[in-house]
Amino acid sequence: MTKHVRVLYHDHCFDGAASAAYFTRFARDRFYPDAEFAYTGMMHKASQLFEDGLFDGDENAIVDFKYSPNPKLTWWFDHHQSAFLTPEDAEHFRVTPAPHHFFDPTYKSCTKFISHVAREKFGFEAPDLEELVRWADIIDGAQYESADQAVALQMPATQLVLVIEGAKGSDIIHHIIREMTHRRLEDIAADPKVRALFEPLYAQHLASIDVIRKRAGLVGNAVFFDLVEDGLEGYNKFIPYQLFPQSIYTVSVLIASFRTKVSVGSNPWSPKEPSHNLASICERYGGGGHPRVGAISFERGEVARAREVAAEIVAELSSGE
Repeated sequence: MTKHVRVLYHDHCFDGAASAAYFTRFARDRFYPDAEFAYTGMMHKASQLFEDGLFDGDENAIVDFKYSPNPKLTWWFDHHQSAFLTPEDAEHFRVTPAPHHFFDPTYKSCTKFISHVAREKFGFEAPDLEELVRWADIIDGAQYESADQAVALQMPATQLVLVIEGAKGSDIIHHIIREMTHRRLEDIAADPKVRALFEPLYAQHLASIDVIRKRAGLVGNAVFFDLVEDGLEGYNKFIPYQLFPQSIYTVSVLIASFRTKVSVGSNPWSPKEPSHNLASICERYGGGGHPRVGAISFERGEVARAREVAAEIVAELSSGE
């Protein structure tokens, strides 16, 4: 009888897709050679829940996303400071024996974390996926050479970022995940299915630069802009640093089909080292992330509250530097 493996991953995120792909390759080669792998994208919401029906596989994994104490969870890998929905979940992880649950917030990408655990604990290596691991670390760790490189989208990996973040639904992402398990990023980016989505998304990306240029302003050390009225559900997070290279932080408000979101980030090329832990700031409002980048999700109708929180964060980031 065929074993079914369900992989829950951070949706519309390059590191989330790459983590799902690397885990699939590792799990298939080491543990479940004849299994069928199915994927479920997870997005951060104001009322985050792990419904029991999500864990419908014979084996269930979460990669690059928050912890669940569900007893059906076989594998878990995460690298976010804000990895636990509640203190009770954190305590459950701490006291519950689970040989395949792994957490380390010192890693810049979950993909690299999975590759390290797979090698060190299970003797697994996939030399042909080294490019995938390297780019996941560059992208999720904001280790681009410059803001221009991050915004230009000339590399296959950065083109895949645009498609993964901007695609409607998850079907194309599942296709990319399966391709990532065995194909070079250059070949995946050239795939006609991917290219057909990239071209209009790239045109939107170029237009978004002009929108952000119009909306954004520097408030002390922080770039702030509000995209609620512009219909943009997302943007390349390095655009503000290309437009305002002297900035240290960025704060934005935008609205999507299922949430209103405050995004908070720090400039990787800032002339001054950021001193605020952005994950900790976002955690105070029910969000989270990494020390250098975070977000807060509100219900879709809570635009006024999101704007109020964004203003508070801008004021905090603009003082004490």
